[in-house]
Amino acid sequence: MDTGKTYEVKNLSHASQGRNNMELAELNMGALLEVRKRFEKEKPLKGIRVGLALHVTKETGVLVRTLIAGGADVAITGCNPLSTQDDVAAALADEGVKIWAYKGETTEDYYRYITNVIETQPNITIDDGCDLVSEIHKNHPDLISNIICGCEETTTGIIRLRAMEKDSALKYPMIAVNDNKTKHLVDNYYGTGQSTVDGILRATNMLYSGKTFVVFGYGSCGKGVAQRAKGLGSNVVVTEVDSFRALQAAYDGFRVMKTADAVKIGDVFCTVTGNKHAISLDMMKEMKHGAILANSGHFDIELDLKSLNEAASAHKQVRPFMAEYTLNGKKIFVLGDGRLINLAAGEGHPSEVMSTSFCGQALSCEYGVKNQGQMPIKVIQIPEEIDDEIAALQLTAMGIEIDEMTAEQVEYLNSWQEGT
Repeated sequence: MDTGKTYEVKNLSHASQGRNNMELAELNMGALLEVRKRFEKEKPLKGIRVGLALHVTKETGVLVRTLIAGGADVAITGCNPLSTQDDVAAALADEGVKIWAYKGETTEDYYRYITNVIETQPNITIDDGCDLVSEIHKNHPDLISNIICGCEETTTGIIRLRAMEKDSALKYPMIAVNDNKTKHLVDNYYGTGQSTVDGILRATNMLYSGKTFVVFGYGSCGKGVAQRAKGLGSNVVVTEVDSFRALQAAYDGFRVMKTADAVKIGDVFCTVTGNKHAISLDMMKEMKHGAILANSGHFDIELDLKSLNEAASAHKQVRPFMAEYTLNGKKIFVLGDGRLINLAAGEGHPSEVMSTSFCGQALSCEYGVKNQGQMPIKVIQIPEEIDDEIAALQLTAMGIEIDEMTAEQVEYLNSWQEGT
């Protein structure tokens, strides 16, 4: 481990490879680079300390560079023990960024690094999963008076934040970047769908065709996973607790059934619920010999691994991100230690995907600064026009032009008098 006053990373000698990967990412992040160009001129974040707990990937490195271009003083750590790309962490440390992160962090290091970020006394927090926000509220409440706002990246974090709001525990405004239209469409649906299927493939090298692939949860992420697994030839089954989402899954052509039935027929299981113990030990006991379990929700508690470890008669690592458990004489396989499989075994979302998501983060920080003291202390969304701006930036990056309404059409839509 290489350690300095403002960093702790696995190996600084990998910095050049990290820079290469960030440069490659930038080629596919045109929308965010347009935001960076404006930030360089206007410096909307000048004098603002931004603390981040995000997946330390090449795309996140591009976001860090964008925030710095806008004048921010940035400190960052990871938000999941297995999601850091060590070469990118090294590159950011080499560029002078305050960073503490490595792939495979212990629980002790994970929270020590979050504390390091908190000790920089951020004015804005950027979080993926709400651990940074939670630690500030629980253990550093004295810093809250100087925090303008926070920005939350993922569904799991929003669930936790809304629970905090409901309990009157939330003490500073939180912008729900996850709830942007562009984030749900591009990141949750297209990004999670592709990168989850990719992560499972990298971990197993399995054939999708002919497999019964069970998706737990049919939100935006579950929809993406189901569609991509179907595209590779799997027979997809969906389990849900929400009637509307279950109905949509059925209309999308998937079999919908109770979990108790699905666990008996599935070959591959993937959780994307944002909830606890979507797959319990009792469910695992009903699975086929050779069943494969993966999670693409933020936390590993979607799988009851504690109970599995206690009940299994044998356990061994058979591939870098594939563990074999013997349970009641059957073998079942858990991928990526139950962590986000797309980042544990893969590289996460493609750069084009994260370009739109990180436009949301950067522009939310700017919005927070411009509206300091005027935002309610609750979970809020940025105005729709900013979300539309993100979509427009991405269309421009893709070389796509769209139409504009004529003056007559605008007048018609704003009038109620003209009818049949």
